[in-house]
Amino acid sequence: MKYLVIGGVAGGATTAARLRRLDEHAQIIIVERGGYISYANCGLPYYIGGVISQRDRLFVQSPESFKENLNIDVWIHTEALSIQPEKKQVRLKHLESGKTWDESYDTLVLSPGAEPVRPPIPGINNPGIFTLRAVKETDAIFRFLEDNKPKRAVILGAGFIGLEMAENLHRRGLYVTIVEMAQQVMNVVDYEIAAQVHQHLRSKQVEFYLNDGVTAFTPLNKRPGEASPGMEITLSSGRTITADMVILSIGVRPENKLAKEAGLTIGSTGGIWVNEFLQTSDDHIYALGDAIEFPNPITNTPAITYLAGPANKQARICADNISQGNHKPYKGAINTAIAKVFDITVASTGLSEKTLTKEGIRFESIITHSSSHAGYYPDAMAMTLKTLFDRETGRIYGAQILGYQGVDKRIDLIAAIIRRNGTVEDLIDLEHAYAPPYSSAKDPVHIAGYVADNIMTGRSRHIHWHQIQGCDQNEIQLIDVRTAEEAGLGTIEGAINLPIHELRNRLGEVPKNKTLVVFCGVGQRAYMAERILRQSGFEDVYNLSGGYKTYEFAVQKQSNEDIFARDIIWKDDHIYQAAPPDSRTSSGPGDSPMSPPTSLQEITPLEVDAVGLQCPGPILALKKQIDKAQPGQRIREVASDPGFAKDVEAWCTMTGNTLLELEEHRGRITALVEKARAQDSPPLHSSRGPLPGTELKNHATLVVFSDDLDRALASLVIANGAASAGKQVTLFFTFWGLSILKKTARPRVRKDLLGKAFGWMLPGNTTKLGLSKINMGGAGAALMRRRMKAKGVQSLEQMLTDAIDSGVRLVACQMSMDVMGVKREELLDEVEIGGVASYLNAASQGNINLFV
Repeated sequence: MKYLVIGGVAGGATTAARLRRLDEHAQIIIVERGGYISYANCGLPYYIGGVISQRDRLFVQSPESFKENLNIDVWIHTEALSIQPEKKQVRLKHLESGKTWDESYDTLVLSPGAEPVRPPIPGINNPGIFTLRAVKETDAIFRFLEDNKPKRAVILGAGFIGLEMAENLHRRGLYVTIVEMAQQVMNVVDYEIAAQVHQHLRSKQVEFYLNDGVTAFTPLNKRPGEASPGMEITLSSGRTITADMVILSIGVRPENKLAKEAGLTIGSTGGIWVNEFLQTSDDHIYALGDAIEFPNPITNTPAITYLAGPANKQARICADNISQGNHKPYKGAINTAIAKVFDITVASTGLSEKTLTKEGIRFESIITHSSSHAGYYPDAMAMTLKTLFDRETGRIYGAQILGYQGVDKRIDLIAAIIRRNGTVEDLIDLEHAYAPPYSSAKDPVHIAGYVADNIMTGRSRHIHWHQIQGCDQNEIQLIDVRTAEEAGLGTIEGAINLPIHELRNRLGEVPKNKTLVVFCGVGQRAYMAERILRQSGFEDVYNLSGGYKTYEFAVQKQSNEDIFARDIIWKDDHIYQAAPPDSRTSSGPGDSPMSPPTSLQEITPLEVDAVGLQCPGPILALKKQIDKAQPGQRIREVASDPGFAKDVEAWCTMTGNTLLELEEHRGRITALVEKARAQDSPPLHSSRGPLPGTELKNHATLVVFSDDLDRALASLVIANGAASAGKQVTLFFTFWGLSILKKTARPRVRKDLLGKAFGWMLPGNTTKLGLSKINMGGAGAALMRRRMKAKGVQSLEQMLTDAIDSGVRLVACQMSMDVMGVKREELLDEVEIGGVASYLNAASQGNINLFV
């Protein structure tokens, strides 16, 4: 028998090797278009990042080892041009010599794989734009990095490969920007899980744009001595960003050209159709790997699986059926996948909520938060698990997990249950290996089963974050059953705080004519509250799935734009740059915005180990230590709860303590806090109502006296930054600063002689402002605006619009208007008219007052 295999790597090479083990006397030939026959495709990003330091370790077999060990002929740099099924021949071409010939076969195996998508975007073939699919592309990227020393990389597409490349290029010291057309990264998982990935990427200073695409690549002019000029990338939103290199990770599609031209049946997905024995529409041709479509075991609809694991399984089945007759069916893949994204691990199996909805399958979903192992054993890490199931039968449809440790074994356990059409009951009954360093007696998989069982039996009813976002509070009452301290750190708008330990004694405060939605940090205490309420006569009660933790991740800002082109204000009130705006003059991501250029004074701090504690544990542990500490003493706390980073900042702001340092590494969040002096620190009460002190010191006022463009920019940058931090901001415009508030199209107004004279001298509106230095008769201001546009910095006019949209108060001084001859009609409609009392009232409510 003569077996001809087209394509190597996971599918083709494994099939050929299995055929040899089953048939010692057959003639076996592998035809490979590239130069490598068997290599670790999934390891390519880690070689680029330097995690895998030796290139040779990527290669499993060589053509020589195949011949020597398996007596298989491997023809590399050889392309299959066409198939003639009626003659059982393949037209081949040796790419280096150009020689063509016809090769016969008894059985042909197609393993052509998939090809990267390269959309017809103008400039997409420019130098410095790469795809990553095989060794050849990997070598090209590696050489480019070594020869050109790029500083900024843009990755188009945020699937598994895109995020792995983001991590590895970041590891090499590049500024990394991701552009993704969808509303989230990693489209195989649902939004709630992706939202946590977004926040982790933000913590690593990865810039990314969501709901955006690319419309053009434009080469930049090369500078003297520059190895690569880089390029400007125009996004669908109209933004422009610069890059020294681009990685295309938009997706792949099956290579079906050869099969299609041979007359083989192509499925609805574009993959090669095969039967259960991996046989194509031609009895003598089999196919496998990324190029085939096969029914999903859950939906029974055709799908393509771009994963190495299923390809290897298909290869073994395919070889068995070829050599021994069609007897071993392939059962399909449920697409179990896992990826490392910096410090976290993300995994999925089965169907997502998006897919179930698309297929019209009714389902229930729950989100649970657990620890990787027993919380009392050191280094327990947070884990989020989303489970999808049928409420009537309990059948598990899919699961997604995000965490720092133990994600792989939990996703494998659930995948095994799904493959056997397992149910919620199987999750509960699962027997696992337990010891404190590895798990808990109630494993996260068990917890998911318990919660799902509560829903199936009617003991609990879940509602999801998007169902209560912006809900009608005349009909729905949100109840936060966490402690007052926890609620003070952040809660859902409109919620009332009834701590679980007080709920039984405060049932009279619970509305009886509304739908009740109870929530806590992760859902456990809310379930207790739900049971109390439902057994106390309240029937219309729901538990917020995943608790406040999931809600907070989902509703906050997801994207991370323009982080390499903005200034930040450090805690010492000095302005530093997060990164130079020009990638070609910067040296790497180095310090994050949380790291000041100069080290803070070192004082030996008290140590608090909160690793393994879930919210509110880390904050309560910090408060306990703060209460014991002396004023000015420092506490360093290490926690693993992802929410601690945000909580500790809010807590310090609220209590008057100072957050000196905050960093995250491998899932550990370290905060250095300095205790405030007693008279500066408002007490943290556990009683009902707002916390004393939180109403004050949340205002910022700026007196804008100048009509210089640069000073106007500074005032708007500070105002917008303060507003984004939650402060109530008042800008008080006086004398020359009134020019900033003038309308572009000025109305005709009656003025006296001096008013007209001031009108001639003052700038007509923001477009007429000059620079305080090097104005050069207005040329300097024009150059400044051009420079701002080139670097993606918003115009003064846009900053002013953003300030108004953010609720910044614009107050014009009445006395200055009278003196300068400025009429109300000349000013923007949003401007308030006030006097010194308006300014003093605003200034008295805050602790920030600037004069610009």
